[in-house]
Amino acid sequence: MEYSYKTAGTCAQQIDFDIDGNVVSNIRFYGGCNGNLKAISKLLEGATVEEIESKLKGNTCGPRPTSCADQLARAVREAYDSQKD
Repeated sequence: MEYSYKTAGTCAQQIDFDIDGNVVSNIRFYGGCNGNLKAISKLLEGATVEEIESKLKGNTCGPRPTSCADQLARAVREAYDSQKD
């Protein structure tokens, strides 16, 4: 399933990815630090929701209470939970 997540509090405005069960692939950020976000996408290709959350949830960016990485962790959890409905 393809999933789109509208971010909040970050330079990236949206994150799109595919999710099959709890496995995430094809992560794409729109906006934000292009090189860093491409690297995150490559490093997390094929990772599970739980792996992504354990590595990225709670990461902040400067004085902000969130980051693009934290938003990805939130997005994959939301997508995973929505599959159960």
